[in-house]
Amino acid sequence: MFAALACVVALVVAGCGSKSNPNDPRPPAQLEVSAAVNSQRVQVSPDKFGAGVVNFTVANLSGSPITFSVNGPKKASTVQIDPGAPDYLKMNLSEGTYQATASKSNIQPATIKVGPERPSSQNDLLLP
Repeated sequence: MFAALACVVALVVAGCGSKSNPNDPRPPAQLEVSAAVNSQRVQVSPDKFGAGVVNFTVANLSGSPITFSVNGPKKASTVQIDPGAPDYLKMNLSEGTYQATASKSNIQPATIKVGPERPSSQNDLLLP
């Protein structure tokens, strides 16, 4: 008798729960962008992409320490990067035009164009 009652209770509890199963799409995959700073200019590749999380890998190819900055609708910068050393900057960029600059005034900045948000990575396999 007790076993039958336990089975009925287990079935009732198993049937309880949310009637909907929200499955919000995953955000866009993070984008890897390379930035090189030499004594004359900042180069960014790619320089046109959709909005979302971006990881900048910055190489200081100039002969002096610099600070790499991204300015636009959102702003961020690295700490001082020594000559020949890399650094990283992670940002969640929204749509707009940005300038990638180095702290030395004689180094020409690069322009970055960010379009609408990139598509969801919901069905992409083998993402980190």
